[in-house]
Amino acid sequence: MIFRQLFDSESSTYTYLIGDASTGQAVLIDPVREQVDRDLKLVGELGLKLTYVFDTHVHADHVTASGLLRERTRCTVASGAGGAACADLQLHHGDEVRVGPSIFFRVLATPGHTDDSVSYLLEDRVFTGDALLVRGNGRTDFQNGSASQLHDSITRVLFSLPDETLVYPAHDYHGHTVTSIAEEKRYNPRLAGQSLEEFIHTMETLHLPKPQRIDVAVPANRACGRPPAPPPQGH
Repeated sequence: MIFRQLFDSESSTYTYLIGDASTGQAVLIDPVREQVDRDLKLVGELGLKLTYVFDTHVHADHVTASGLLRERTRCTVASGAGGAACADLQLHHGDEVRVGPSIFFRVLATPGHTDDSVSYLLEDRVFTGDALLVRGNGRTDFQNGSASQLHDSITRVLFSLPDETLVYPAHDYHGHTVTSIAEEKRYNPRLAGQSLEEFIHTMETLHLPKPQRIDVAVPANRACGRPPAPPPQGH
């Protein structure tokens, strides 16, 4: 398996490239529109062919590259059901996606940050989007977010994975690149030793500023980053 972790400094977004060495088929998870040329250059340098793009959810802080990548490579776009209607695959909990004979993803529904959030389990690692971060978790105050639902997604779905499972999030703002299920069970300050009620209280009192690009990013991402052209102006 070919694996690369890429970073967009503007939005602190991680994009993941996973490829099947025998066939060259590859997937990008959570690509950023401004990084399309970088990502496709790496795909080519590694002798891969992009066959899938996965989004973990409709992001509010950057615009996805999924639609642009589909135009340029004819790849298949996949996302959680109910998020981006433009996706070729609307994924549900328990769905399976193969990328070449050796790359096998299992979809885990992990709503709460947004109502369409999914995670992708691949062998010894899981790509959690904004559901579970390194020593943190995604906010729950927009896009039908729910603190109680996110708590359930983390504690009942993600924390049921083996302790040694590596956790690769969609964002990090403190220089971390990866964590594990065991680490987050033990050290995540919002979850370790905290009750559901305490978690909900924490999430309801964060008082975070509105994401700067939310008004642009959310509608664009519901259209796979390629919003329809405005109607022509009347004469």
